[in-house]
Amino acid sequence: MWDERFSEPGFAYGKEPNDFLVSVAGRLKPESRVLCLGEGEGRNAVWLAQRGHRVTAVDLSTVGLEKARRLAEARHVTISTVHADLAAYDLGDAAWDAIVAIFLHLPPDARRDLHRGVVQALAPGGVFVLEGYATDQLQHGTGGPKNLSMLLALAELKDQLAGLELPIARQVTRGVYEGRYHAGAGAVIQIVATRPRATPPTA
Repeated sequence: MWDERFSEPGFAYGKEPNDFLVSVAGRLKPESRVLCLGEGEGRNAVWLAQRGHRVTAVDLSTVGLEKARRLAEARHVTISTVHADLAAYDLGDAAWDAIVAIFLHLPPDARRDLHRGVVQALAPGGVFVLEGYATDQLQHGTGGPKNLSMLLALAELKDQLAGLELPIARQVTRGVYEGRYHAGAGAVIQIVATRPRATPPTA
């Protein structure tokens, strides 16, 4: 499906970064090691690289990743790309200063395992940024999966991200205008989660 979608003319979700990511990007420390999950054609990864971050983009679609590399080249930045199935991808241990998941929708078991992996993969002080369609999105029909099990629920996410602090964890309805596949009011979950910094031992 994704190779086919990303083979269409233009960029399926546009070339500009996600609005929520832009609004919270100031929480990332300078020159962060950033992992973008399900990054597709690279709009968020390239924007983060333009801000000076060291970005790795992971996606199942080779077509999408090739477009991401071309977009990076056109904007005179460098990103690393990894072709991988996120259901089997090892995020590492304390390996990333930030992890980004924008409109990444996986089956329930894969979603649970990935989010638990995120908790371990963030370095102390690291930031996880997520925006995705909530289960209420089926009422809008303006983008996202049509299968309820692929959509997000806030309580489930809080459980899967146990161990992280959640300065932002909310469901909102907002206008999502990102290319031709996200076009209109959408029910979304927005998360900013941080891994606590290690507490030095007391004397």
